[in-house]
Amino acid sequence: MEIRAFRGWRFTPSDGGDISGFIAPPYDVLTADDKQALLDNCERNIVSVDLPYVPPKRVGPDEVYAEAAQKIKEWQDSGLLVQDDEPCLYVYEQTYSRAGKTFKRLAMLCGVRETELGVDVIPHEHTFAGPKADRLKLTKHANLQLSPIFGFYNDPNCQITEILQAAAASEPAASGTLDSVGQKLWIIRDPESISKIVELLDTEPAYIADGHHRYSTAARYAKTLRDSGRIDEDHEANFVMFALVARDDPGLLVLPTHRVVTNLSEEFSLDSLRDALGMFEWRRYEGDTPDLSDADAFLAPHGDGAMAIIGPGAEEIWIVRLEDRSAMNAAAPDECSAWRDLDVAILHTLIFKGASAWCSADELAVEYTPDGGKARGECVSGRASLAVIMQGTPLQAVIDVADAGASMPHKSTYFYPKLATGIVLKPLQ
Repeated sequence: MEIRAFRGWRFTPSDGGDISGFIAPPYDVLTADDKQALLDNCERNIVSVDLPYVPPKRVGPDEVYAEAAQKIKEWQDSGLLVQDDEPCLYVYEQTYSRAGKTFKRLAMLCGVRETELGVDVIPHEHTFAGPKADRLKLTKHANLQLSPIFGFYNDPNCQITEILQAAAASEPAASGTLDSVGQKLWIIRDPESISKIVELLDTEPAYIADGHHRYSTAARYAKTLRDSGRIDEDHEANFVMFALVARDDPGLLVLPTHRVVTNLSEEFSLDSLRDALGMFEWRRYEGDTPDLSDADAFLAPHGDGAMAIIGPGAEEIWIVRLEDRSAMNAAAPDECSAWRDLDVAILHTLIFKGASAWCSADELAVEYTPDGGKARGECVSGRASLAVIMQGTPLQAVIDVADAGASMPHKSTYFYPKLATGIVLKPLQ
């Protein structure tokens, strides 16, 4: 991939470097109440610009995007947002706790040249039209990229990591907290360090972890400008802001996303589902009610590919694993082997196909949550009659599917924690 430094816009509050009140989670995980809570805490929070129309992923009227762009201009004119004098790379550290352990994840904010997906920038998910239309309107009005694409890259000899760690040894230029996650930012201005990083990444691809819609939007925006002759190949709009994390970073966690099915008939039972899925090994869980907040820890002792299936009323929990792997070859012959080996592919292709016999609708009503306890609770309450607790998808599996040019099933990965919006804004003009 071709990367380059850029002159970012940054929040510089008058009372110091604490930017907690100005940053926000990604727009697509927020509700109207979430947005209001952020604005109640600080009326100049980036969410007022990044989520101009609620609900997320829906296209709003032109005026809301124009108002968002006007707010950006006001913040720039007032000095709340200040642009760096020279092109920089930015070191972005997040500190968080998970399952009783503390992790740090180190990212580099940079511009990555826009290319066709699969060439230097490798996706693992499909994208949908609605979210892209909303993001494109916002981009056209603001002429800024408000939040980075989350990506990862190969750094086998830790050469880039060493440069980033050296920069992060000094006092940060900005810091804050968002959703109990510590956020810190440093700036790399040294031309020699920047050139070295550019050289090291020249032959490495960027894998998209999160932000497929935003990348597709940025690519479409740049292509439209190029095709109209308004920009040349060196223009800033050709470079998409990424937060790149080394694939071996110990803070790069992929958590599971669990499934809840809410439209099965009253005749459905786990006994009937078990009879329909003879290609699986079923073992009833006999212990105390498990703590499903760390599903990986609960399921790991049962082996790779193990899932927990919870039925009506959550009266039973069964651990299931696919015994007959040839079943996936027959059910999905056109998919690559890496795709057929995915737990989520096995779930949607075989288990959900079996469960659909008890569904009168055209398709199962599947909801997604990273909270295993919440998934079980939907069965306890009677709102759902089936929940499936998953293990996290291994990062290598994400790479294998992406390298094969395939797309993973919806909500196959949950890279934790989410990146903050507003850490750095990238100009597109």
